[in-house]
Amino acid sequence: MNDTGRSLNVARQLAPWVGRLHTGARFGIISASSAVLAYLPTRALDLPEGFWSAITAIMVVQDDLRATEVLARDQFVGAAVGGVVGVCAALTFGNGLAVFAVAIVVTKLACSILNAASASRLAATTTTIILLVPHVSSPERMAAVRIAEVGWGVCVATTAVWVSGRVSAARSPQ
Repeated sequence: MNDTGRSLNVARQLAPWVGRLHTGARFGIISASSAVLAYLPTRALDLPEGFWSAITAIMVVQDDLRATEVLARDQFVGAAVGGVVGVCAALTFGNGLAVFAVAIVVTKLACSILNAASASRLAATTTTIILLVPHVSSPERMAAVRIAEVGWGVCVATTAVWVSGRVSAARSPQ
């Protein structure tokens, strides 16, 4: 085999790695940008748990806009259902392990009824945060802030993926 043949062979072997590096770098940049952009306003607004916006943005970024939108919807619905159930449980029954357990069941049931079973994990997580995580504010404020943080995170991530798709389309030869 001549040098050109060997070079082509090496290039073929490296091609999948180059593609994966490109994809990984792209997702890394979109995720990091989304996380930072989602987190910065929470600091300016003095939200003590603004990291949830950044975490949500990272979790929502997918390889295409439609997948991102579906996951964003699930994240937001989950936060909203979990927030409402958590607040209702805390205000009606207080905090306790039995209240928490029943609230998780109600949260999962509510997501099923709403045909949002895929949102139920985040809903149960939000209920857990409201009922078990110590906080100085009221349960209502805790839920409202959590829903706002998740909502902001999904908006930033969805926008970042949309922009990335537009930039990629503009760069592609037509």
